[in-house]
Amino acid sequence: MKAFCCLCILLVIAALLTLVLGVRDAAVADIFRAFLAFDPQNPVHIVIRSIRVPRLVAGIIAGASLGMAGTVMQALTRNPLAEPGLLGVNSGAAFAVVFGALLFGQSDASFVSLLAFPGAGLAALSVFVLGGGLRGDAGPVRLTLAGIALNALLLSLVSALVLWRSDSLDVYRFWVVGSLAEAAGRPLAGMAALACAGAAVAILAAPRIEALTLGGALARGLGTQPGRVQLAALAAVTLLTGSAVSVAGPVAFVGLMVPSIIRRFRGHHLRADLFASGLLGAVIVLLADTAGRLVLAPQEIRIGVMTGLVGAPVFILIARRLRPGATA
Repeated sequence: MKAFCCLCILLVIAALLTLVLGVRDAAVADIFRAFLAFDPQNPVHIVIRSIRVPRLVAGIIAGASLGMAGTVMQALTRNPLAEPGLLGVNSGAAFAVVFGALLFGQSDASFVSLLAFPGAGLAALSVFVLGGGLRGDAGPVRLTLAGIALNALLLSLVSALVLWRSDSLDVYRFWVVGSLAEAAGRPLAGMAALACAGAAVAILAAPRIEALTLGGALARGLGTQPGRVQLAALAAVTLLTGSAVSVAGPVAFVGLMVPSIIRRFRGHHLRADLFASGLLGAVIVLLADTAGRLVLAPQEIRIGVMTGLVGAPVFILIARRLRPGATA
């Protein structure tokens, strides 16, 4: 309980920093006035309500979704390197959105954003199949190599789209690296609902996912059907990752860092870990976004770059600690 209280306090602090700090700083009192006594002539009120609040909501959706998706993937595969970005799920969702925007146009942001879900689902399923998940031998190295291969393929396809259609460059700039800069134009309410649905599926399936970590034979002996559990987990990862990519683009390494940190403080109780991962993921994304807006102000460093600067060393550290045949 103490850990959850600390995470909630951190999330409140990160949210306040998101609303207060930026090119034009605001006071905490301005936040309350922007909602309780809104002045349409006050530029600070306008910035808070039209720019920073959407960024805050998008950051919470993306961070919580990626944190929970990474926790589910690592528990399902027993692979400490599994996360939506490294295993190609982010890239699958981003490629589907870029392709949809070029095919159908960018006028309907809500429709184009929905394409992230089939893209994420197909990518997750492809990595799982290529990594040997259907045979029950999805080891860390096999899954990581499958994800790297899929990432390379999807990046090649996106590059081909950019060369084929020069007008796709603007879409590519957003979807190649995650950003909250366009949060106000994203269907935040719909994505929040779908993220909640994915979180609910993950939480309900958590005990059965934990049973799978005991091995397929023992899990069946306990009444668990591995195929259905894996399908439920993939559905949860698809909903969570699709929601995150729809509002923030492909933000890498959040799903890698969060479960690793949570395991150090919470242990291996998956259902509780999922709640903690959602809170910590939101904190990391909001702090990374705020830092990206301040480091080179008034220019902005995209959130995907900020999380990559921190996440890459974490990935190397975890990979160095792995031993042949080891699992999470």
